[in-house]
Amino acid sequence: MAPHPTSPIEPGQWVRNPTRPEWGVGQVQSAIGDRVTVNFEHIGKILVNIASVPLDVIAEDEH
Repeated sequence: MAPHPTSPIEPGQWVRNPTRPEWGVGQVQSAIGDRVTVNFEHIGKILVNIASVPLDVIAEDEH
């Protein structure tokens, strides 16, 4: 079985979806390839395909 490709986004990082600012900031829960699960403060857990929806990584002191 081939290993999953690594994601440029890692669990624990804080991110923002620039196309959905109303979701607030979110913490990455898991990242496998382009599939990233994020727990956003206003919407909850969402699976994001970062190939289609790039997320902005933000500094810890910005959330």
